[in-house]
Amino acid sequence: MAHLLQGIEPDGYGRRYRDRELARRIAPSFHGRGGTVAFVTAAVVIAAAAGSAVPLLLARTVDSALDDGDSGVTWLVTAVLATGIVAWLCTYLRERAAGRLVCDVVLGLRKRVFEAAMRQDMSFHDSHATGAVVSRVTNDTQAFATLISLVLSLLGHVLMIVILLTALFLINVALALVTALVAAVIVAVSLAFRRAARSASLRQQEALAEVNGYVQEALRGIAVARNHSHQQAAQRGLDEVNHRWFRASVRLNRMFSGIFPLLISLTGLGTVAVVLVGGHGVDSGSVSAGEWVLFLEALALFWSPLTSIASFWSQLQQGLAAGERVFALVDREPAVRQRDRLPVPRLRGEFTLRDVHFGYDDRHPVLKGVSLTIPAGRTVALVGHTGAGKSSLVRLIMRAYEFQKGSIAVDGQDVRTLDLEQYRRCLGVVTQTPFLFSGTVADNIARGRPGATRDDIEAAARAVAGGDWPAQLPQGLDTVTDEGGRNLSTGQRQIVALARVFLQGAPVLILDEATASIDPLTEAQIQEGLDALAKDRTTLVVAHRLPTVRKADRIVVVDDGRIIEEGDHTGLLARDGAYRRLYDRYFRHQRPDDDPADEPHVLSAATDGRP
Repeated sequence: MAHLLQGIEPDGYGRRYRDRELARRIAPSFHGRGGTVAFVTAAVVIAAAAGSAVPLLLARTVDSALDDGDSGVTWLVTAVLATGIVAWLCTYLRERAAGRLVCDVVLGLRKRVFEAAMRQDMSFHDSHATGAVVSRVTNDTQAFATLISLVLSLLGHVLMIVILLTALFLINVALALVTALVAAVIVAVSLAFRRAARSASLRQQEALAEVNGYVQEALRGIAVARNHSHQQAAQRGLDEVNHRWFRASVRLNRMFSGIFPLLISLTGLGTVAVVLVGGHGVDSGSVSAGEWVLFLEALALFWSPLTSIASFWSQLQQGLAAGERVFALVDREPAVRQRDRLPVPRLRGEFTLRDVHFGYDDRHPVLKGVSLTIPAGRTVALVGHTGAGKSSLVRLIMRAYEFQKGSIAVDGQDVRTLDLEQYRRCLGVVTQTPFLFSGTVADNIARGRPGATRDDIEAAARAVAGGDWPAQLPQGLDTVTDEGGRNLSTGQRQIVALARVFLQGAPVLILDEATASIDPLTEAQIQEGLDALAKDRTTLVVAHRLPTVRKADRIVVVDDGRIIEEGDHTGLLARDGAYRRLYDRYFRHQRPDDDPADEPHVLSAATDGRP
């Protein structure tokens, strides 16, 4: 059946865990809940003991009725009813307490997995579909927590089996041996089936995660699909991943549909054997009628836990497979690794890059020996063709990715030795496509500095784009934002992002093409706020707009992963080199008026005799 799994690729960070290791990893989730665990354990023991006592009392009732008539039956019947009530009550209380316990575990486990996902570097999120990661945070944590509930139920069953089997051996060794032999065969078959079932369950969940990832991506890109009439292509893509899930599910179903009939057949054969051996014992007088009834009654309780274990086996294996996926994410070490966690004082913002090499994979280098100094408090613009390596360089400074060779220092300190969370809080980042969270505009600005007051938020809003932009929103700063800020224009989202960074007050400002997707009027509004924001701050700009480039103290030209020119706007134009060619191709048409300062080639042509 290997062909059924064709096309299903396991996640690159998946790993296998032994059952004992999974149990050890989930144990911390029960810390602080010892009272509930003890109560559930006690309820399991009492319910199992009471449930096991029922057939023993029934057997005693039969022998009493045959030997003594009705004189001793009444109290035995009363005892059977009382024992049954105790078993039911303890089972009810156990399920209720266990349900609360499992919900608490899901709460804590989901938090751990979410933190692990948030801890990963951007290379992880670039190479793994968001939907697949979401599946681990939601579906897999729930499946693994359900496993805990199943285990608690199975423990009660197993304990009942142990009590019954002990009682049966004390009553009649021959019948107990027959019963134990069949039970041993059932357990052996189940354990032999375990490894294959775990593997099949894991592949099914990987296929489900792939479906989740595809659906999420398709819905996020629905506008593109409609604009280009690609709905049918999107449907074909869903059919492909959906059929991979279908094939994995069919394989899992085939495995379980084969094991259940086998286990049921084994329990049936065991029942026949006990009936034959017990019947001969009664006929010969070696077994009393009550003992035979005990064994027949106990069989129902004895085989029921075993068949329940078989019935739960699919969920059990799916829960274990989910546990592997959950802890594989929790245990994954980010590619960005710090050598130390030194506290970060307020940065001056002087960055020094020495011979930095970087590639998103080993085969395709992006930066090839970049060396650069960014003075503190100055504005540096990175320019170059698309794919030259500008954004990659910025992302390395942000510690979004790990470089393979060289060093990056800030204020003379290697960035790999700093506390990463503190360091990132020192960077105010605005990207080309800013993301807004669900809530209000004020809520999104407040994310720049947790605990900020309303006055702080309003002050940050006034500091960018002339300060009057909130009046253009339906409810001002209290305007509700949809997921991603889709109900706001690109320019409005960009202004909110700038206000958020202004409130953050970070000493280093990073603008990754922050004004590339907005209209000239909005850009003019934003530029005023940028000038105020960049004052006394180190500002690193990936720029495609001439106004931004001309305002920079220093311009760095990046080409094919290398720095090929550095200087100011006028000086680089005068060189008539790479920057001049970029200017003629991309920037010249952005000039509002003819500016002789941007035409140094005229002067140079006159001095060297060219027409």
